[in-house]
Amino acid sequence: MCTPQDLYAAKQFFINSGKFPESDQMEPENEHVVELASANFPTRYGDFTIHAFRDRNGKEHLALVRGDIKGEGNVPVRIHSQCLTGDTLGSLRCDCRDQLEYSLTYLGKHEKGVLLYLRQEGRGIGLGNKIKAYHLQDEGLDTVEANRCLGFEEDLRDYSVAAHILKFLGVNSVLLLTNNPAKLTDLEKNGITVAGRIPVIAKPNKYNASYLKTKERKMNHLLD
Repeated sequence: MCTPQDLYAAKQFFINSGKFPESDQMEPENEHVVELASANFPTRYGDFTIHAFRDRNGKEHLALVRGDIKGEGNVPVRIHSQCLTGDTLGSLRCDCRDQLEYSLTYLGKHEKGVLLYLRQEGRGIGLGNKIKAYHLQDEGLDTVEANRCLGFEEDLRDYSVAAHILKFLGVNSVLLLTNNPAKLTDLEKNGITVAGRIPVIAKPNKYNASYLKTKERKMNHLLD
């Protein structure tokens, strides 16, 4: 169960990051992202150009761009939030790595596309808090209940930075690879036209089946 120390840590997270659940204020567009560097980026999925950006909170994000996308319409785009445990360490508790690999494979088969890799670990609560949430799930809570027990909403991610990176890259209309309707809504709210949704297929395993069902039931994810 949650301890007073857990709730205090949640409050400190919001204070230190400058992110508060009730805050919906946005800065001027030209202050949202700054490009830091770009380079050629060959991968096992195909050749990309990698761009590094810094947002207004000092977080650095990546864009993997395939082909000439500037001014193009209906560009395939995947917005992927960082998951160190899944993407890098191969955790079976989530489907993040499966979604990342599916999306990169999809983009590699097309001439144009973008993968945005956002630094929003643990649906925005950070790595340490995500491990605390794992512990609570081991004790019987689901992923949404665990976040709330720690003092967080079920999802603190902000996709406005994705919209601003896309605008910087010259993309205003996308085909979004996602199972999460919140991404569609946030992009539209921030001036990006979502012309369609491409489902991201990930096969459940015995460790994440309940987690995926919770995302479908409580977070309205579209697991088709």
